[in-house]
Amino acid sequence: MAIDLLNIARSGVVAAQGQLGVTSNNIANVNTTGYNRQVANQVADQSYNLGGNYYGTGSYVNDVKRIYNEYAARELRISQTSLSHAETMNGKLSGLDELFSQVGNSITTSLNDLYENLNSLADLPNDTGIRQSVLTTAEQLTYSFNQMDGYLSNQSSQVNDEIGSVTKRINEISQEMANINVELMKNGNTDPQLLDKQDALIDELSQYAEVNVVPLDNGARSIMFGSSFMLVSGEVAMKLGTVNGDPYPTDVDLTYTLGGSTLKVDPSKIGGQLGALFEYREDVLQPASQQLGLMALGVSDAFNKAQSQGFDLEGNLGASMFTEINDPSFASSRVAAFNNNSGSAVLSVSLDDIGQLTGESYELKYTNAGDYQLTNLQTGSSTNLTLNGGVLEGADGFSINIDTGAMAVGDRFEIRPTGGAAGKIDVLLAEPESLATAGPRITADSANSGSTSISLQAINRSAAGFPTTNSPITVTIDSSVATPTYEVFDANGNSLGTGTATGSPPQITTNGFTFQLDSTSGATDSFTFDLSFATGDGANAVKMSQLSNANIMSNGTETLSDIYESNKLNIGSLTKASDVRMASAQSIHDQAYNRVQSESGVNLDEEAANLMKFQQAYQASARVMTTANTIFDTLFNAVQ
Repeated sequence: MAIDLLNIARSGVVAAQGQLGVTSNNIANVNTTGYNRQVANQVADQSYNLGGNYYGTGSYVNDVKRIYNEYAARELRISQTSLSHAETMNGKLSGLDELFSQVGNSITTSLNDLYENLNSLADLPNDTGIRQSVLTTAEQLTYSFNQMDGYLSNQSSQVNDEIGSVTKRINEISQEMANINVELMKNGNTDPQLLDKQDALIDELSQYAEVNVVPLDNGARSIMFGSSFMLVSGEVAMKLGTVNGDPYPTDVDLTYTLGGSTLKVDPSKIGGQLGALFEYREDVLQPASQQLGLMALGVSDAFNKAQSQGFDLEGNLGASMFTEINDPSFASSRVAAFNNNSGSAVLSVSLDDIGQLTGESYELKYTNAGDYQLTNLQTGSSTNLTLNGGVLEGADGFSINIDTGAMAVGDRFEIRPTGGAAGKIDVLLAEPESLATAGPRITADSANSGSTSISLQAINRSAAGFPTTNSPITVTIDSSVATPTYEVFDANGNSLGTGTATGSPPQITTNGFTFQLDSTSGATDSFTFDLSFATGDGANAVKMSQLSNANIMSNGTETLSDIYESNKLNIGSLTKASDVRMASAQSIHDQAYNRVQSESGVNLDEEAANLMKFQQAYQASARVMTTANTIFDTLFNAVQ
């Protein structure tokens, strides 16, 4: 057997051509997203023995490898999930921060305008123009509340829509992954184009949620979604879906279908863009809305109470300026039952003390017979409520009414005492004359304990003995007994009669007026009443204007404006923190990306060098073929 120069040269040409093809393909895909560099593995062909020596027979390309590092790819996927989560949160928080800093400032501006107009009205209580200005600024205030609540509701709807869109795309990816798995199982996991497409889909999926890739022996890869369940198992793709929230239908929930069962997904285990959308809605947007509702309820309660303790231009007790805090329109969205409750109880929530409200959400669970556990969903703290008749007491400024039915063990309810209030507050006064600018003169005796507080409930100026400037009366109250008793005295200290308070809370009616015992000391206290009315009296308007500096919220630590400012400051702090997290996530992602690119990416300088090298090899092998052909012709001509 002679040395076959022609076949050796041919193998060299074919091998060089293959190398050039791989190199050219790398160069062509330098900007292709998800493309992994390929390398042709060239090996020597079998040698043979001739005359005691071994001679080679050329070379060939035995494999085209796809350069892929599973560990680097996994690191990139993890960093991509973190970056997508950080970018989504940052984008949402930045928009919310801008909303509260710019648009929302109209709330505090309108409230300050209301205080200023009330201060002006205190000087000129009979001025109809100023009275109308007070009502106009009150209407502007409620409009600002309504508008801001509408913006937050729109953001919530937008987040729900984004969750639906992402879910739809995830389903498309999972189906494509399953189809690719089928093809890979057919060709033995060797098609680099399919593998690149598979990796590109996994990389995109890692933007939406945390994913774990599980290689299978048959060449396919299964995908674990959010450390929760298998999204793709071989050639089978699971389906995600969205359903109305439980217990609040407007907060959509995420589900996945496995066989014939549909199960709820825990959003806290998802990560990525999808997890960030749920986190933003639950931990930022909803609390911000409830804090806004807390302020709206504070405004309503404070001004309504002030109105009720003053006289309008007709001399009557003032009517409510804003929607009452326990109006059905407010109360309708305060409680929702979970769908899997087996009991029949229907609950409602009544607000008892606005100053004790936290503006947070709670979960009420009936754990055992007579055991009602209330858990703050923001802080995690729990307390057991006391059932008094049909009312659960002991919560933070509110009570829960069991209106109908009964609870079963395990029943759960979500309580949002301030939910939706900002969107429903309205001005009730239609006439400027209804503003209660004049104030009664109710003087507590200097010897009082200081723990008993009262509030006027009704007056009848035509009643006999009605207390006026010239004929005030004093009521002494004994609250040391279960049902308080009282005695009435005239200005000279003569007793006008005795009686017992009625109702709950206890009320006392005497001499044409009724007042309520809001709190009692358990001792004897006296109050002197002068309920005369003068049209030029602006005492109650002064009290309403002084609400600007009154710490009536958050257990006496904040003013009405402070509630908004604290809410705005909290959102601003979250936004700044998200800026830092996003920058950190971007840095980590860049490092992971550069590592992958250094191994799997196309380097044009390197490929250009390879192109020249393989071109020279091709030309050299072609030259060998020419030389072999010349030798063959020489030998052929020599034997002719």
